[in-house]
Amino acid sequence: MQREVLKYLLDIKESIDSIYFYLGDKRDSNSYKADKLLRRGIERELEIIREATNRVLKIDSSINIEDARRIVNLRNWVIQPSQNRRCYCMGCTFQRYSQTQITN
Repeated sequence: MQREVLKYLLDIKESIDSIYFYLGDKRDSNSYKADKLLRRGIERELEIIREATNRVLKIDSSINIEDARRIVNLRNWVIQPSQNRRCYCMGCTFQRYSQTQITN
Protein backbone atom coordinates (compact mmCIF):
# COMPACT_ATOMS: atom_id res chain seq x y z
CA MET A 1 0.00 0.00 0.00
CA GLN A 2 1.33 3.41 -0.94
CA ARG A 3 2.52 5.75 1.80
CA GLU A 4 0.10 8.45 0.62
CA VAL A 5 -2.87 6.08 0.97
CA LEU A 6 -1.81 5.19 4.50
CA LYS A 7 -1.67 8.90 5.37
CA TYR A 8 -5.25 9.41 4.14
CA LEU A 9 -6.45 6.34 6.03
CA LEU A 10 -4.85 7.75 9.19
CA ASP A 11 -6.64 11.08 8.54
CA ILE A 12 -9.94 9.18 8.35
CA LYS A 13 -9.26 7.35 11.61
CA GLU A 14 -8.25 10.55 13.41
CA SER A 15 -11.39 12.35 12.21
CA ILE A 16 -13.61 9.50 13.38
CA ASP A 17 -11.88 9.55 16.78
CA SER A 18 -12.36 13.33 16.94
CA ILE A 19 -16.10 13.04 16.23
CA TYR A 20 -16.50 10.56 19.08
CA PHE A 21 -14.46 12.86 21.33
CA TYR A 22 -16.58 15.91 20.41
CA LEU A 23 -19.80 14.03 21.04
CA GLY A 24 -18.79 12.53 24.38
CA ASP A 25 -21.99 11.40 26.04
CA LYS A 26 -24.10 13.97 24.14
CA ARG A 27 -25.59 11.67 21.51
CA ASP A 28 -29.07 13.09 21.15
CA SER A 29 -30.43 15.42 18.52
CA ASN A 30 -31.34 18.19 20.99
CA SER A 31 -27.76 18.51 22.25
CA TYR A 32 -26.47 18.46 18.69
CA LYS A 33 -28.93 21.11 17.46
CA ALA A 34 -28.29 23.36 20.45
CA ASP A 35 -24.50 23.44 20.08
CA LYS A 36 -23.36 25.26 16.94
CA LEU A 37 -19.69 24.68 17.78
CA LEU A 38 -20.29 20.93 18.05
CA ARG A 39 -22.14 20.88 14.71
CA ARG A 40 -19.39 22.82 12.96
CA GLY A 41 -16.67 20.61 14.44
CA ILE A 42 -18.41 17.43 13.35
CA GLU A 43 -19.14 18.85 9.90
CA ARG A 44 -15.45 19.73 9.48
CA GLU A 45 -14.39 16.21 10.44
CA LEU A 46 -16.93 14.78 7.98
CA GLU A 47 -15.40 16.97 5.27
CA ILE A 48 -11.94 15.59 6.10
CA ILE A 49 -13.26 12.01 5.99
CA ARG A 50 -14.96 12.67 2.66
CA GLU A 51 -11.92 14.24 1.06
CA ALA A 52 -9.52 11.56 2.33
CA THR A 53 -11.85 8.80 1.11
CA ASN A 54 -12.14 10.44 -2.30
CA ARG A 55 -8.35 10.72 -2.62
CA VAL A 56 -7.75 7.12 -1.53
CA LEU A 57 -10.18 5.90 -4.18
CA LYS A 58 -8.50 8.03 -6.85
CA ILE A 59 -5.08 6.62 -5.94
CA ASP A 60 -6.16 2.98 -5.63
CA SER A 61 -9.74 2.09 -6.55
CA SER A 62 -9.18 -1.52 -5.45
CA ILE A 63 -9.16 -0.48 -1.78
CA ASN A 64 -12.45 -1.50 -0.21
CA ILE A 65 -13.93 1.27 1.93
CA GLU A 66 -17.41 0.40 3.13
CA ASP A 67 -20.03 2.88 1.86
CA ALA A 68 -17.34 4.87 0.03
CA ARG A 69 -19.80 6.44 -2.42
CA ARG A 70 -22.05 7.62 0.42
CA ILE A 71 -19.02 9.05 2.24
CA VAL A 72 -17.88 10.96 -0.83
CA ASN A 73 -21.42 12.26 -1.32
CA LEU A 74 -21.42 13.68 2.24
CA ARG A 75 -20.11 16.88 0.73
CA ASN A 76 -23.54 17.62 -0.66
CA TRP A 77 -25.13 17.18 2.75
CA VAL A 78 -22.52 19.17 4.65
CA ILE A 79 -22.03 22.22 2.44
CA GLN A 80 -25.44 22.78 0.89
CA PRO A 81 -28.10 24.33 3.11
CA SER A 82 -31.26 22.34 3.05
CA GLN A 83 -34.57 22.45 4.84
CA ASN A 84 -35.35 19.52 7.12
CA ARG A 85 -32.09 17.81 6.24
CA ARG A 86 -31.51 14.54 8.08
CA CYS A 87 -28.23 12.87 8.95
CA TYR A 88 -28.13 9.19 9.75
CA CYS A 89 -24.51 9.17 10.95
CA MET A 90 -23.52 6.98 13.90
CA GLY A 91 -27.06 5.78 14.46
CA CYS A 92 -28.35 9.26 15.27
CA THR A 93 -30.91 11.32 13.43
CA PHE A 94 -30.25 15.03 13.45
CA GLN A 95 -32.85 17.38 12.07
CA ARG A 96 -31.25 20.45 10.51
CA TYR A 97 -33.22 23.62 9.90
CA SER A 98 -32.44 26.47 7.58
CA GLN A 99 -32.36 30.04 8.91
CA THR A 100 -35.79 30.72 7.41
CA GLN A 101 -37.35 28.16 9.74
CA ILE A 102 -35.98 29.65 12.95
CA THR A 103 -38.57 31.66 14.80
CA ASN A 104 -37.77 34.31 17.38
